[in-house]
Amino acid sequence: MLYASFKALHLLGIVVWVGGMFFMLACLRPAAHAVLDGPTRVRLMHATMRRFFNAVAIAIVVIFLSGAAMVGAAWREAAKTGLAFNMPLDWYTMIAIFFVMLAVFVHLRAALFRRLERALADQAWPAAAALLHAIRWEVMVNLVLGAFIIVVVRLGAGA
Repeated sequence: MLYASFKALHLLGIVVWVGGMFFMLACLRPAAHAVLDGPTRVRLMHATMRRFFNAVAIAIVVIFLSGAAMVGAAWREAAKTGLAFNMPLDWYTMIAIFFVMLAVFVHLRAALFRRLERALADQAWPAAAALLHAIRWEVMVNLVLGAFIIVVVRLGAGA
């Protein structure tokens, strides 16, 4: 039951992160681009990303802690039976890609988003638009990586 609870938290964190990236790229951005002028679009995207990045930061902590708890639970179960714990290859893949996605997120939040905030404060609309474009590409990279993890884990589960 405890493992299932950790897995549910893990999956909910993934839904927030990966689902939010899909929403931003496939729904919000194109709609905002179609109906809003440049400054209004930049303000909307900034306000949305500020909230989304805060939610993702929480999701990352939940994903990391629940993932570590699941690995620990699997290790303890193996130890109880006297067997060696061999983590599946798809888990290693998931962990490695998680850290790549984390690095991309940190760059997005700490570098690009801060520069976007400065451009917004200075009302430097062309610079802000260029930063939104750079952010979009990095979010796209993370979305592809997140989707890849989901597919690898599902295939790794023997489905």
